[in-house]
Amino acid sequence: MGSRWLLLLLFSLTTSPLLAQSSPPSAPTELTVQSLLDRIQQLESRINQLEDHERKQEAALAGTPAAPVTTQAVVTAPVPAPAATQARAESPAEEHASMGEIRDTERRFPSLQIRGFGDVDFSATDQKGSVSGFNVGQFVLHFASPLSEKVSYFGEVSFTAQPTGYDLSVERTIIRYDYNDYFKLSFGKYHTPIGYWNAAFHHGAWLQTTIARPEMIKFGGTFIPTHFVGVEAEGNIPSGGLGLGYNVGLGNGRSSLLSKSGDSGDSNDNRSWVANLYARPARFYGLQLGASVYRDKLTPLPGKNFGEWITAADVVWTKEKPEFLAEYANVHHRDELTANTWDSQAFYVQLAYRLPWQQSKWKPYYRFEYIHKPENDPTLVDVLDLSGSTLGVRYDITNYAAFKGEYRNSRHGVNEPRVNGAFFQTAFTF
Repeated sequence: MGSRWLLLLLFSLTTSPLLAQSSPPSAPTELTVQSLLDRIQQLESRINQLEDHERKQEAALAGTPAAPVTTQAVVTAPVPAPAATQARAESPAEEHASMGEIRDTERRFPSLQIRGFGDVDFSATDQKGSVSGFNVGQFVLHFASPLSEKVSYFGEVSFTAQPTGYDLSVERTIIRYDYNDYFKLSFGKYHTPIGYWNAAFHHGAWLQTTIARPEMIKFGGTFIPTHFVGVEAEGNIPSGGLGLGYNVGLGNGRSSLLSKSGDSGDSNDNRSWVANLYARPARFYGLQLGASVYRDKLTPLPGKNFGEWITAADVVWTKEKPEFLAEYANVHHRDELTANTWDSQAFYVQLAYRLPWQQSKWKPYYRFEYIHKPENDPTLVDVLDLSGSTLGVRYDITNYAAFKGEYRNSRHGVNEPRVNGAFFQTAFTF
């Protein structure tokens, strides 16, 4: 706007003496004045174009949509424009090229987005030797960024409170190529697609209805490998209303510490693989039926090798009126030296219902879970038999924070007494 008034002032100063000294305007003088007015109008139009172009350029560099000429653009913490992109008079060809660059900038890659999760917990039980009190749960960050129209990256890191500080862990790091809906190929570290829960609910307690995951798929447990490092293909299978989909992966599997994945390399010269097939019928929206198979070779100690087969099935109804989740898994181990075998089973059934009153903020739930492991299985040494119930309620304080309260009654181990406990959690996302 300042440049426009400057031009008008210059033309006014230039033409006013001429007009003052002239007699009543003749035809040539009128033509001269009209040509000057036409020139001013052309310059004003050009200034409008330049100012509009400058606005769009600044908005593109700041990563926000350009505001119309009549609207004031409000940009939070804009990125300063390089000197080479400052507004200047351009030829039509230069201006056209610049607008092409702006259109490319609006779709520029990468474009990082970050989301966080956290929770604060309180627990108290009647188990001998247990200590009640507060603790800070996992602090989790999700990183997502498209790298091109078909290539994207996703990462997940967690900070877990320990007696001596915080443990930092890379939970997922995935680069994926989306060829089409039927084939997507990715490389990195995943949550192993065995069953439903492990692939649907990731780190961040706010994501799940309950305070804790089922024991059979808890993070840091050994019953089922929760992480997998390698390559994975996934997508839909043309099947009409049946809604079939698949996940197939090849990778390192478990490390020598069975609760960990082979992030730094395989523990033996053997690849693990996993396959998951599921159906989401269009007629019953919210229903999923799935089956999974996992194969690996375990080497918990040098010279000790065990073949591992895991088969699993799941039935879920993801609607919240009601919500129903059920999974079953069988873990088969075989000692390659003695040919001895062991089979362990686990399942859980969880039912929840979002109540209709008070803006549907209340969601009571119940879960029963069970684990059985042969006592002489030399691999799952930290897994105990389990029979337990959880009764709780979730209250969504806002769309981004929830309060949960649970009562648990469970027995870990054979012939052990039952333990009662009260657990509370405030979980949130930001």
